[in-house]
Parts: sequence; C-alpha cells; structure tokens
Amino acid sequence: MFDQYDLAILREVQENAKITIKDLSDRISLSPTPTFERLKKLEKDGIIKGYFARLDAKKLGLGLTVMCHVSLRHHQQELIEKFQSEIIGFDEVMDCYHIAGMYDYLLKVVVNDMDAYQLFVSKKLASLDNIGNVQSSFVMSELKSEIGYNI
Repeated sequence: MFDQYDLAILREVQENAKITIKDLSDRISLSPTPTFERLKKLEKDGIIKGYFARLDAKKLGLGLTVMCHVSLRHHQQELIEKFQSEIIGFDEVMDCYHIAGMYDYLLKVVVNDMDAYQLFVSKKLASLDNIGNVQSSFVMSELKSEIGYNI
C-alpha cells in the first residue's frame, strides 16, 4: 500500500507540518516534484486529514481536562445517531469515542475549570434526551499525548 517514500513523507509531516517541499524532498531523498505529487495523493486519499498547530490548553486558560464516560439509556439506531450528532457539536468535547464495555462513549472534555465543567454537565450534557449515566475522571497531569503514529 505504502512504499518507503510514502512512509517517509508521513513520518516527516507528522513531525513538522510546516516543512517545505524542498526540505521534505531533501529529507526523504526524492526530488521535489515527485515528493509534492506523493504528498498531494496522500492528502487526496484521506491519509493526511489536515494540518494544525498544537496549542497549550493551560496557557489558553483551559486548565481542566476530564475523561467522561457516558452510557445511553436506549440503544436504537436513531437515538444513537441523534446523540452522536449532538455531542460532536459541543465545543468542550475534544474527542469522542464510541466504545465497548460498561459505557457507550468516552469523551475528552477540556474546559477552563470545575465551574465550567459543572455548567457543561448540567446545561449541555444533561439536556440530551438519551443520557443514562455519566462518570467523570479528572486529569491530574498529562504524561503523554501523541498526535502522530509510529509508522
């Protein structure tokens, strides 16, 4: 599926999304034109979903990260789809995973402080029709947070 050049491109842009085509081509030992064409193909095929800057949440005043387990009361397809469409619209929800086990969803919620989380739970999460149970775990410190994959 991927050859050595594709994998090298993916490794490099994960590390530095601002890398120039010239620098990228030098690093992977391929001339600029084929490097550019391969990069565009990886983007077109959806392998590279986008580029972004990694920001420091605490320096932005977002000092509380919460891992929030959510169970739904009912599991009919239309209710699941309704929950999913509503939850992804909440700005506080950074990540949402549909999981197996005791809970149905795992949310990563990032807010200013405990008061903001309490408002999120009482005004937004509680407003959703199909919420059964919510279990919150508060992040005390972040030991590792990766955005790239080991490829």
